[in-house]
Amino acid sequence: MKIDSIDVAKASIEMAISSREEEKDLGQRFKEKGILTVAVDVGGNINLSISKIIERALVASQRSGIITDCHVHDGAVIGAAREALSQVSSKANGLNVGGKIGIARSGEHLSVAIFMSIGVLHLNDLVIGIGHRAIPEI
Repeated sequence: MKIDSIDVAKASIEMAISSREEEKDLGQRFKEKGILTVAVDVGGNINLSISKIIERALVASQRSGIITDCHVHDGAVIGAAREALSQVSSKANGLNVGGKIGIARSGEHLSVAIFMSIGVLHLNDLVIGIGHRAIPEI
């Protein structure tokens, strides 16, 4: 079965919306299909946390072996994370957020999904963003 960008995007979304308990099972299931995944928690004021969110996505991708330590792969993760953040930041501008980044890769397809809860007093809103990049295969 050929894995395409849609499959990789779905995997990153599933990782982003999963609980900590579900992560390992999902990661193993995706690995068996040929998709490498990782997820990392993020939170804080969205305006003050953007660089930290991007950094966490990059470090998690490197540590998990989704990417190698080279500027092309680093740039792909950073670009996809920035794309996903641009989709959520307008809705969360100036507010506190908490959520998770899900990252998935298969072959030349890399996807970063960000799922966040936006805290407004006692009400929470939800937002999701996704970015995709194509990079050389490992």
